[in-house]
Parts: sequence; structure tokens; C-alpha cells
Amino acid sequence: MSHKNILHMLSPLRHVSPFDVNMALDAGYDAVVPYTNVEIGEVAGLVQDAIFSRGPTGVKRTGIFIGGKNAILALDMLDAARKAMVPPFEASVFADPAGSFTTAAALVACVEKKLKDKGADLSGRRVVVFGATGVVGFASGVIAAGQGGKVSLVGYDGAERVTKLAETAKARFDVDLDGVDGSTDPLKVAALKDAEVIVSAGKAGVQVLDSGQVAQAASLKVAADVNAVPPAGIEGIGAQDDGAPLAGTQAVGIGALAIGNVKYRVEAQLFRRMTETDEPLYLDFQDAFRLAQTIVG
Repeated sequence: MSHKNILHMLSPLRHVSPFDVNMALDAGYDAVVPYTNVEIGEVAGLVQDAIFSRGPTGVKRTGIFIGGKNAILALDMLDAARKAMVPPFEASVFADPAGSFTTAAALVACVEKKLKDKGADLSGRRVVVFGATGVVGFASGVIAAGQGGKVSLVGYDGAERVTKLAETAKARFDVDLDGVDGSTDPLKVAALKDAEVIVSAGKAGVQVLDSGQVAQAASLKVAADVNAVPPAGIEGIGAQDDGAPLAGTQAVGIGALAIGNVKYRVEAQLFRRMTETDEPLYLDFQDAFRLAQTIVG
């Protein structure tokens, strides 16, 4: 009996992401089935319902995808799915809430590559993340800190929320992050002092930093912006820039489409791994980052 590749997509939100549905089907899944408004307590039941119907062979062609817009909840749901497995009935699971893990992995890998081109790396570098209360910004900060970066999360509405996120990152991932107030233009400039890497992961279509503010980051080496909707999050960075000189600085810029090209390849390849493996995989931002590093070289 030939078993089709079936992906069950679990989201705590009202909808699953059409982007991820497209990606999964293009990567080789024959069917993608959405489950929405899923609470963490429901994960085990859904997973076990999916794995027991196909036998030890068919379960290898069964995948679980965790979406949503909350990084910690997605990882908790991934853990709940893993614990629900009953070997040899064990399916692969991939967490990528709002595409944040694969996007953040691509972003940090691209930044790391540009630093290496300059004879440097992330270790000890001062990394300042704007849009840090969002899932991409938070995940980027965690990944960069894991590579030895000295990361500050900048809060557009003050330091309280980003400080709590930094505490969460320490407890969950054992990385050190700082929370910084960026609620006014002068505070943004203050946050950029000694910055060697700037990450902009704010809301689409919103300029976070203008060229004058960026120019005051005298130590800046690389600036990366994931906003593909005009205007750019960082003024002066084009969506397709991939190491282009950033006017008014000694740094280079990386735009949303350059990052997106790597993100697309990372997500597609992780989906393909799930359809091809005979051993269950449990994929999160760390797996995405390792693959992104390989892709960018």
C-alpha cells in the first residue's frame, strides 16, 4: 500500500497561514489539513488521532506543523506533540509560528555571513533588535544571542515588555538579552550607541529608523530589515539589497527579499526532510538556523 504525505497543521489562531499551506504542498505534501483555535491541551489528542490510523509505515509519511504567532506557545505545543507519540507510531513535527523561526534563522544567517565577509562574526557583537515584541524580532534576538551576540531588544512602547521577553529568553533558552526603551526618537538613537548590527523586524509598512538615526550608529557593520512593504523599516535599505552599502554609514544593508529568499529555501527544505525521513524529526528555530547557515555558506 502506498502512503500519501499528509500534513496536519495546528494553529491556536482563527486561521492557518496560506503561505505555509502553499509551501507545504509545493515541498511535496499531497494533502494539508488545517486545525484552528487549537488549545495546547488538545494537541496530544489530535496527534494521536493522526498517528494511529496509518500503521508504523504510514506514520512516517505523516507530519504535524505548529503555527500561530507566539514563539513560546509554539514550542510548548511541539513539546506536547513529541510527548504524545507512542513508538513506533511517531510522526515528524515542525514548529514555525508566523514563519518566525525560518525568517529569523535566515536573517541571522545572512547577517553572520556579511560579518564573516568583513572578517568578523556575531560573538561579542552588539546587536540591537527593533520590533522585538514580535515573533521574528524575538526569535532573531534569541538566535543571535546563542551565537554569542550581545543583544538588546528595543521596545517601541517602553522597556517593560521587552524586559519580560528577555527574562523569558533567559529562562527558556539560557541566553542573555537586554530590554531597552525605544519609545521616542532620542531613545532610539541612544539604543543605537555602539550597535554593530541592527535588526528591524517591526510592523510591515512602518519606518522604524530614518537615515539620520542610523548614521549615528558609528560602529555599525550590518543592518537587516525584514519589511518588504514600503516604506522600508530602515531607510536606505532596498528590499533586494544583499550586502549593498548603506548610505551615510560604513555598513552594509540586507533587505527583506534577500532574507526571504533564504527563508523560503529553509522552510521548503525542512518540509521536504519531513516527507523523506524514516526517523521522526522535531524541528524548531535551531534546526532552521543550522540549515540557513549552510544555505548562505
